[in-house]
Amino acid sequence: MMDCPFCQIARHQAPAQIVYEDDRTVAFLDINPVSRGHTLVIPKGHYPDLFELSPGDWQAVALTAQRVAKAIKAGLGAEGLNLLQSNGPVAGQVVFHFHLHLIPRYRGDGLRLGHRSPYREQDFPETARRIREAL
Repeated sequence: MMDCPFCQIARHQAPAQIVYEDDRTVAFLDINPVSRGHTLVIPKGHYPDLFELSPGDWQAVALTAQRVAKAIKAGLGAEGLNLLQSNGPVAGQVVFHFHLHLIPRYRGDGLRLGHRSPYREQDFPETARRIREAL
């Protein structure tokens, strides 16, 4: 997509602090980081979300994410790391090009991700059944 900011980064037509690139993926620093080293990994091909992402590009993103996560740990001394990936506006997706957040974690960083909703135990079997049937 011509006006997609992440496609522009992948084509080197928009500025970004790229930390890694290969033939299928690009990893670059998030311009609104949650923590030091917060990095996005994207496929070079345009996919709006996980639902549209090809299996091959999903695998490429996963391999790049692992490689970059290890570099974040070694290079920045991160003690942990969260992966975050959102699909659709209701999930908080803002840029509609699939991207995986690598969020480094540091002891005492005070970062809290999300909150848990109460879920009744009796709902589990029906929920699982519906997912299995859709597969």
